[in-house]
Amino acid sequence: MTLEIEQFACRDDNFGILARNKETGTVFLVDAPEEAAIMRAIERTGWKPDVLLITHHHPDHVEGNLALKQRFGLVIIGPEAEKSKIPGIDRTVKDGETIDVAGEPARVISTPGHTAGHVSYYFPDSGIAFTADTLFALGCGRLFEGTPTDMLGSMRKLAELPLETTVYFGHEYTLGNARFALTVDPTNSALRERSERIGKLRAENKPTAPTTIGEEMATNPFMRWHDPAIRRNLGMEDASDEAVFAEIRKRKDLF
Repeated sequence: MTLEIEQFACRDDNFGILARNKETGTVFLVDAPEEAAIMRAIERTGWKPDVLLITHHHPDHVEGNLALKQRFGLVIIGPEAEKSKIPGIDRTVKDGETIDVAGEPARVISTPGHTAGHVSYYFPDSGIAFTADTLFALGCGRLFEGTPTDMLGSMRKLAELPLETTVYFGHEYTLGNARFALTVDPTNSALRERSERIGKLRAENKPTAPTTIGEEMATNPFMRWHDPAIRRNLGMEDASDEAVFAEIRKRKDLF
């Protein structure tokens, strides 16, 4: 693995990401939730970023764009579908495109649902994915602009990544996600064990990120729409994948 990751808290519950390629020494950011927190991370590490990858247009992911661009001359890269809503954007990307980021290939994965043009970035050489507000630990983003079918499609794409892929996500929502997950998948022993670990981490004010694709496949109900136990618990044994996923999302919205 060539990427070093500095993860830090921003705003109330956002994660910030500063990443450095150990071989080239080049640095990039993933989203810009808050200039002050990002500047503290840069000063702490001494890593000065050249690139800012944007996953989607929501203010808590682009608030620092222009200030950071002015400070560092950053190249801002973001989804083509949301270019008009991303401050300072220089380059757009689309699903399936592979770009060079800090000397390492990054594959762009269109992951709509939370927003219509949301993208995730997968770095195969380092085995890392940045999924922002699509895939959380034990959850997925609210459907502000997309449909359950859109988000299900995004989950299916991410499920195709290697199980060992390390996943960095956008918000510290994991404790609440765990409590909800147990309501739809109460007999899952791996989930119960993970929920206990999460409770201990949060009691110590420690982050729950990153996770892995494998861990989410085993415990995240939004990646387990096909699981017979969840379907039985929902009374939807013979329902379509789309219907099961939509029901889980609806229940989470009301939780």
